[in-house]
Amino acid sequence: MSLFLAIIVTSTLLVSCSDSISNLPATKEGFTEIENKLKSKFGDDAYYTDLTISYNKSIGNIIGVTVTENPESLKMGQWNLTQDTWQQNSDIIVEVPNGTKASDYMFQLGKTISLSKLGELVEASVQKLKDEKQLNNPTLSIAALNFPDTGDISKAKYMINLKPENGGTTFSFYYTLNGDLIKMD
Repeated sequence: MSLFLAIIVTSTLLVSCSDSISNLPATKEGFTEIENKLKSKFGDDAYYTDLTISYNKSIGNIIGVTVTENPESLKMGQWNLTQDTWQQNSDIIVEVPNGTKASDYMFQLGKTISLSKLGELVEASVQKLKDEKQLNNPTLSIAALNFPDTGDISKAKYMINLKPENGGTTFSFYYTLNGDLIKMD
């Protein structure tokens, strides 16, 4: 009997500690774990031009990134993570104005951009819909970083789309990088 119990406990721990990010919640902690997985896959010093986290009820979180480990190579890869499987969709060649560095048009996780902050803002947006619109269970549709093509990080913003659990109107929230609400549609 104790061997059976030990097997069940071990199995439960293995499942709960797996590398799955498909079902991580749209919270500060869940998005921190996503950031850690991205750093594990692409490196702590990777550069990004695009990052989205979408949620589909039937398959879970879908992560989309455009990333490079070497910005000055001007080569980036567009990757998606769906059901815990990474797939590269395309190779991209970046063009930058003469006299500038490619890294000036990219961002790094954990530096100015924080998925932990994005998760925190998703939680705040959900609470705002519960309080102001009396929505019981608004769910994440998409959370993304809108990073300007100009590389002007002061114009970067977090974008969050939430929708009622059973469909209906999608609510969009836009925040500055420090978490100030710009607008809600």
